[in-house]
Amino acid sequence: MNVRFFLAAAFCSITVLSFGQANNTSTYDPHALFAPNFYPFGGTPTRAADGAPGAAYWQNRADYQVAVSLDDKTNIIKGSVTITYKNNSPQALAFLWLQLDQNLFNSESRGQARMPVGARSRYGDAGSNFDGGYKISAVKLLANNSNADYIITDTRMQIRLPKAMKAGGETIKIKIDYSFTLPKYGADRCGILSTKEGDIYAVAQWYPRLCVYDDVLGWNTNPYLGPSEFYCEYGDFDFSITAPSNHIVVASGELLNPAEVLTATQLRRMAEAKNSDKTVIIRSAGEVADPASRPTQTPTLTWKFKMTNARDIAWASSKAFIWDAAKINLPGGKKALAQSVYPIESDGDTKWGRATEYTKGSIENYSKRWLAYPYPVATNVASNIGGMEYPGIVFCGSNASRGGLFGVTDHEFGHTWFPMIVGSNERKYGWMDEGFNTFINSLAEQDFNKGEYASAKRSKEGMAKNLFGANSEGIMYTPDAMKEGNIGNALYAKPGYGLQLLRDYVLGPERFDYAFRTYVHRWAYKHPTPWDFFRTMDNAAGEDLTWFWKGWFVENYKLDQAIGGVTYEKDKPANGAIVTLLNLQQMAMPVLLTYETRSGVKGTKSLPVEIWNNTGTFKVKLNTTEELQSVTIDAEKQFPDVKMDNNVWTATQAASPGN
Repeated sequence: MNVRFFLAAAFCSITVLSFGQANNTSTYDPHALFAPNFYPFGGTPTRAADGAPGAAYWQNRADYQVAVSLDDKTNIIKGSVTITYKNNSPQALAFLWLQLDQNLFNSESRGQARMPVGARSRYGDAGSNFDGGYKISAVKLLANNSNADYIITDTRMQIRLPKAMKAGGETIKIKIDYSFTLPKYGADRCGILSTKEGDIYAVAQWYPRLCVYDDVLGWNTNPYLGPSEFYCEYGDFDFSITAPSNHIVVASGELLNPAEVLTATQLRRMAEAKNSDKTVIIRSAGEVADPASRPTQTPTLTWKFKMTNARDIAWASSKAFIWDAAKINLPGGKKALAQSVYPIESDGDTKWGRATEYTKGSIENYSKRWLAYPYPVATNVASNIGGMEYPGIVFCGSNASRGGLFGVTDHEFGHTWFPMIVGSNERKYGWMDEGFNTFINSLAEQDFNKGEYASAKRSKEGMAKNLFGANSEGIMYTPDAMKEGNIGNALYAKPGYGLQLLRDYVLGPERFDYAFRTYVHRWAYKHPTPWDFFRTMDNAAGEDLTWFWKGWFVENYKLDQAIGGVTYEKDKPANGAIVTLLNLQQMAMPVLLTYETRSGVKGTKSLPVEIWNNTGTFKVKLNTTEELQSVTIDAEKQFPDVKMDNNVWTATQAASPGN
């Protein structure tokens, strides 16, 4: 409902010192924002009303054994994956759905079909003649070594089982033989960077993966189109990569056979790095082209890795890698390894020479703030990918330097917590990983090296106009359904900014951090929905925040707070001033008032959001004893007010003709 406030009537009994605010038109309806029916349903057996996993919460599991080889002449990756899938659900499953994400790069894919003509996209090129995707040579059910009945639809495979999987824990094993050609630029998720000393292969979405079957939608089978990322089951991974013997291979998880693939010198340096807070060079720039930096001159070597309780794995391979590493210190005395690999072009203290320092700092900080880093290694790879995250490994731009390299490193490793640990559905709710991560990055930049790359506190005036402009979109849209130019705002900046406001101005850091940490611990290695997050924050903070969730996350409401006028009690300044506040748009926020008297006395007053829960006009008394010179709402411009010029009242303006 639209509400029009007639300010002249409201002010008829008092002397008004205003500056033309009487003509302000309000669209604010407090009943829409503060209605008590925000949550669409109560608690369920699987998801409790307080936001925790319910007593009957269940989750399926997928374990993987993968063995592939890389041909650096053809860029073909070929091998097989054996999947052990466990049905913990209460439903029998007559069929399975798998993700075939490399099929995005098939020239006939849905994602390729929606690429804009004549415009640049992060996710593909309408004019590309690359024709990639999986070539599936066999799909076997291993219980009886029979050929599976399957169909492939774009980026998905359905396996139709001869007998339904029983509910409550039955397992099935499937083996798939496949190959694909790695694209040079794979939607900024994977790709090949050409360098002076050789190509760098950044490999992701490289094996068929189970779709998630959950208690919310059943099978989650949205196709992979590029913008919307991933939703994966948790499991253990045993995998091997056979690459040319002059390559260094890094991957998610622990390297199981270092003695077979590293030189004696590299083994010694690695042992030193695992106990060093300073970066240790494993393979120097001068050794990159030296055949002695590899343990054998045989054509290939096989690198073996293991990763436990993860939702995905990725890897990188190149003969061009410089390699360095250092120790990560984790809570409880545990340790992990930070390492970086990069080409000679990226070497130097202003470039990737500090990448391991940034990786170490990021992991240690988030481990203390939220939850301990769970993997044995954190690997940073210089690539042609601007920034992309996987469990235990990230790909960042090889040209990044200084604060830019710190920022992308911190952001991508921040994704360890969202969505690698807290496994939300990125395909549908991109803000639950990108926005949360943007928020924790804002804290981390203050923490790293005494704020070396900390951003100065800036006015949000321009940001508010950008986030809530005429072409803006709401946070709750899927990334695929957003205009590509809005993804940065709607999925990253706006939710990150919103959580900063919630922490700094609504709950306060102590209450917010406790509630946010509760969410992380509750949903670690599980699959939360937006409602689980909202409910957890409400309950753990002890605050009904549904007005905030609705205005900021569910809807695309705007904020416009204004000062309607200033009067004095019984027309005498000695009795105190009465300030009329207006809420002109549908979003509401607390009010931060600052004021100054004629003689220069300054003061502040904070008002909670509840002043707006039944009205769009609110009067507040300031206990002053003389005339006011000025009154300002949000003097530091930290709230997303779309029209800040009506946030200030001055005596000079009030006395001007026509006011």
